[in-house]
Amino acid sequence: MADYYAERLSAERLRRCYEIAPPRVRRYLQAEIDHALTKIRPGDAVLELGCGYGRIMAGLAGKAGRIVGIDTSRASLAAGRERLASFSNCLLIQADAVRLPFPGRSFDAVLCLQNGISAFHVDPERLIEESLNVTKPGGTVLFSSYSDRFWAHRLAWFELQAAEGLVGEIDHEKTGAGRIVCKDGFTAMTFGPEDFRRLTASVAAETEIYDIDDSSIFCEIVKSGVKA
Repeated sequence: MADYYAERLSAERLRRCYEIAPPRVRRYLQAEIDHALTKIRPGDAVLELGCGYGRIMAGLAGKAGRIVGIDTSRASLAAGRERLASFSNCLLIQADAVRLPFPGRSFDAVLCLQNGISAFHVDPERLIEESLNVTKPGGTVLFSSYSDRFWAHRLAWFELQAAEGLVGEIDHEKTGAGRIVCKDGFTAMTFGPEDFRRLTASVAAETEIYDIDDSSIFCEIVKSGVKA
């Protein structure tokens, strides 16, 4: 499943998913970017995990000093480099989010938005640990997943994607309670507040979990230490 976004749902196909998003979904997508911007200071070094074709990076580049995006899909990264060509402070790298090729304490903020913690299909505890490792003391790590209140809009969006052949046909017998299952093997889970509390219970950092726009659940982790 980790290869789904690299092999099937990448580059132009991934872009098309966002082009067909209904207005309420578009509002959710923008709300995540707007919220991330409130956690970035001008000049910050920012890392985005699962950057795809640069959709979120484009919204952050005007404020961040330097923004690095990683993804496993070569095709999406190529599309991202084209999209972000006018931003001199953007760099895209092929890498695995649980094996980051950066020294510790490299970034002021690390972002894993739009349910990346599920979409990556990796060990979420290791993902959090690796993210904190590359974050500077006093820096912020942001994870987001879907709010329960957004379920109907999320499912309707995936139905549109399935209708265009971007993902497989929805398996309605297995889909529900925050889980989307397609007949081609695609699955997408949801991490709720209790999941984030469990995952961060042993993290030596300040953690806050909250809802944004009745569409996203954010887990915000501030690494111990003084922000430079």
